[in-house]
Amino acid sequence: MGDGTTVSNLPEEILSNVFSAVSDTRTRNSLSLVCRSFFRLERKTRISLTLRGNARDLHLIPTSFTHVTHLDLSFLSPWGHALFSSSATTTFDPRLLALRLRDAFPRVTSLAVYARDPATLQLLLLSPWPELSSVKLVRWHQRPPTSPAGSDFAVLFSQCRSLASFDLSSFYHWPEDLPPVLAANPDTAASLRRLNLLTTSFTEGFKSHEIESITASCPNLEHFLVACTFDPRYIGFVGDDTLVAIPSNCPKLKLLHLADTSSFSNRREDGGFGGEDGRVSRATLVTLFSGLPLLEELVLDVCKNVRDSSLALEVLGSKCPNLRVLKLGQFQGICLALGSKLDGVALCHGLHSLSVGNCADLDDMGLIEIGRGCSRLVSFELQGCKLVTEQGLRTMACLLRRTMIDVKVSGCANLDTAATLRALEPIRDRIERLHVDCVWNGLKESDGLGHGFLTFDLNGLDELDDGGELMDYFGDGECENTSKRKRQRCKYEMGVHDSFLESNDNGLYGKCWDRLRYLSLWIKVGDLLTPLPVAGLEDCPNLEEILIKVEGDSRGQPKPAEREFGLSILACYPQLLKMQLDCGDTKGYALTAPSGQMDLSLWERFFLNGIGSLSLNELHYWPPQDEDVNQRSVSLPAAGLLRECYTLRKLFIHGTAHEHFMDFFLKTPNLRDVQLREDYYPAPENDMSTEMRVASCSRFEDALNRRRICD
Repeated sequence: MGDGTTVSNLPEEILSNVFSAVSDTRTRNSLSLVCRSFFRLERKTRISLTLRGNARDLHLIPTSFTHVTHLDLSFLSPWGHALFSSSATTTFDPRLLALRLRDAFPRVTSLAVYARDPATLQLLLLSPWPELSSVKLVRWHQRPPTSPAGSDFAVLFSQCRSLASFDLSSFYHWPEDLPPVLAANPDTAASLRRLNLLTTSFTEGFKSHEIESITASCPNLEHFLVACTFDPRYIGFVGDDTLVAIPSNCPKLKLLHLADTSSFSNRREDGGFGGEDGRVSRATLVTLFSGLPLLEELVLDVCKNVRDSSLALEVLGSKCPNLRVLKLGQFQGICLALGSKLDGVALCHGLHSLSVGNCADLDDMGLIEIGRGCSRLVSFELQGCKLVTEQGLRTMACLLRRTMIDVKVSGCANLDTAATLRALEPIRDRIERLHVDCVWNGLKESDGLGHGFLTFDLNGLDELDDGGELMDYFGDGECENTSKRKRQRCKYEMGVHDSFLESNDNGLYGKCWDRLRYLSLWIKVGDLLTPLPVAGLEDCPNLEEILIKVEGDSRGQPKPAEREFGLSILACYPQLLKMQLDCGDTKGYALTAPSGQMDLSLWERFFLNGIGSLSLNELHYWPPQDEDVNQRSVSLPAAGLLRECYTLRKLFIHGTAHEHFMDFFLKTPNLRDVQLREDYYPAPENDMSTEMRVASCSRFEDALNRRRICD
């Protein structure tokens, strides 16, 4: 400025608001180095902090973050070990370290911590934070055999009487541990507003009587998420009685999430009526929905057929006017689409997010009816609906063009990759998050853009301009008069004709996905990623993050004809900085494979070939696993290929690794953060002697921190 005024001359109140709006950690760190006043303001406005580094250095914790209210200790290394174990903290008294944490962060209201054993919480709460109201526990190991049932939670509920939020979604425990602790601490249980028991380690989840006991002990719950089983073959399955008890015990619920544990296994099967029926009646659903008038988010992932649900969903739309998020798993008859009148889920007009899974009778007409009724949808997920075709999804996209920016299409028999992308073409310039299955159906990288489009004759469209056949097919029977019918017909036809004019002669679009920031892909083991650009995703100039999930059993798979999986084709996305490569559900031989088959080290070489051509900043990698020996470890070829990704700053390996393989990563010039996370159930207690332990992890971190980083 001409008069010498700088940003430092702004009032402190304005600067505080500016600093509070900055969320990026590196940017905040840079701000704190400008001058003393910026340092003070940055520390004053930083309310969230995730501690990294080795637990042995807890005595070196800085004391300038006194305004932090959200503290995450769950990523301290050696990850997966007790926070105050003698091997991690060397000669320092664990009680003094716990008190130092308490003094360094006096205003903590939200805490996340890896609690390997009950002693961790006992030490942390020697002098509890007076305003602590939210706790998340993390553990992937089994409960110590010497610990009595409920000991993991007893000290927390006895010391924190004002606990409002408790998250066990990442905590390996037994379902029977929690209900007795809640019953023994009625004041703390009554103060709970959020309870997350959606623990993916469960095989059967919480039983019906346990859910009834938990909800009876916590009458003021507003958010309740729980893993359970709806399978009538199991003792303690969730049925009518439990669903009726939930609104009776917790009438203030705003979020209810009930998920069958089988939904965690990423089942990929066509929806159908042939499966077992759940013991959930229409009358029970009506009672459940009528008893929760404050409901804003509902997830019922039953994984068993719930038939004739249309009427119950109409009651949901009328009794829960604030409902914004809805997920239904294996509900049948959610939208009958009979005649012109809206019914079922289409009457939930306020929905912003809808997920439908394994609905065997949902067809194009039902999908279009949902698009007409739920006109505010921002996010839509369609999984395992085998009757939905490209035309239905495309028409729904036209109807929701103004609002929908997040789409997931998975496991639908009539929607392969190219068909899904063609169907989403009307919202191509608006969509920000996208998931598709990599089902190529013969499409190859070398294929030209000259092979078939939709199943109806394009020349026949002109014949429908003066008639109603096209709109009769697309379900526009609701029009009350001729003029309204003509306006709607014109709108649909404009969407169809414009898209044809913009496409190539084959229907594989070369248009730009301008706003796409996040892309998620599922691919079967043995298939290639290389046809992805040809399928219609060749131009994504702002794509920043991608998740690739490779799933299947590599045992018995023939050796791939190509040398690499196809990661190098992702180099066409110039802004791609983050990638999650999840091969954790790829099964194979960790040790010697039978003659003629590839072991997991060769599969890892296949998956990771070409990753060095990407300019990634952050990578999460789940190695493939051998369930027979409970091993998910980085192999020598994988370590060598990961080292070639020279731009990496953060590397998270969700598995184990040998110490001498980890030394490869010291050659990556900008790498600053490396962590091993054995986040699978149960995490191995006794690793092989050459795999990473506390001492080897510390040696690697010391070597990593000794390197000079340019920036």
